[in-house]
Parts: sequence; C-alpha cells; structure tokens
Amino acid sequence: MGDRLPLRAERRRRTEGRILDAARALFAEVGYERATVRAIAKAAGIDPALVMQYFGSKQALFQEAVRMAPEPDPGLGAEELVEGLLGTLDLKLGDLPQSSLAMLRSMLTHPEAAVSAREALGAQIDRLAAAIPGEDARLRAALVTMIMVGVTVGHQLLELDELRGVPQEEVARLLRPSLRALTGPEVS
Repeated sequence: MGDRLPLRAERRRRTEGRILDAARALFAEVGYERATVRAIAKAAGIDPALVMQYFGSKQALFQEAVRMAPEPDPGLGAEELVEGLLGTLDLKLGDLPQSSLAMLRSMLTHPEAAVSAREALGAQIDRLAAAIPGEDARLRAALVTMIMVGVTVGHQLLELDELRGVPQEEVARLLRPSLRALTGPEVS
C-alpha cells in the first residue's frame, strides 16, 4: 500500500504539469480572456473538472501558469549588473517561455494578469534597487526594468522590424550606456 502513494503523487504532478503546459500555451496564444478552462483541459487531454479540482479557478490557474522563476540576486557592481541585464537579451529577443508570453499578452487587458505582472516586476525592481546606489535607486531600477520590458514587448508582441532583424549584440551595444547611467553611481 505504501508503494501506491508515490505513484499517485507522481501521476498528480504529471497531470498538473500537463495542465500548466497547456494553459501557458493557450494563454500565450490567445490571452486570458479568450482562453477557456474547457480548451485548456482539451489540450491537456483531461476532463475540465480536473482543471478546477487542481487549481480551483481560471484565475488561480493563470497565476500559477505565469509564475516566473526568481532571478538570481544581483549583489553585483554596476558593470556586472548591466552586463547581466544585457545577457538576458538572448531570452527577451529569442524564444520567450510560454509563461512570459502569456503574461505580456494579458497584462494590459486583464486585471488579474496586471496584478501578477506588477508583483513580478515589483520583485525585479526590488532586486535591482538593492544593487543600485543612491536615494533614487527604486526609480532607476523601475526605469531599467521598463526599458527591458519595452524591448521585449516590441520584439515579441509588436514584432517591430527594427528590433527583430537586429543581432542581440547590437541591441546590447546601444542599450549599454543608458543602463550604465541608470545603475551607476548617483549623479548629483
């Protein structure tokens, strides 16, 4: 009997993973409003009642599907921080995870997605502000964060030719002075 518990737990994790994968793909493709629990369940190959059993509501499923892994604590100097941020361009200009696409697509049109985005961006701003000197560190961290979000939105969702056809290294070269100015020593 003791052997059944690990098997049941493993089945539960696999089912939950299939639901989350299907939800991420659908939220990324059509956004929160147009994604239905029934369509997510169909994509996961399960009964819609199981989605509700596992997550309770479409909102709770969305929150879990778009949850992003925390970034490493910057605890670095300004130069290393800037290079770390620019190092994320390969992701922002490449194949963004489904959870990130879902968040970007939904954050301006759905209140729950906006709350999730504010929480995730707030946590990123907190981490960056801890590494930026000066009384205005939070403002500068927010500006850095929004520059990176803007580049991601322009490339991933708006598909701006000016961003899509440019090598990551060129985008990094042009952003570097701005990010250094925002993360470096406080200017009086």
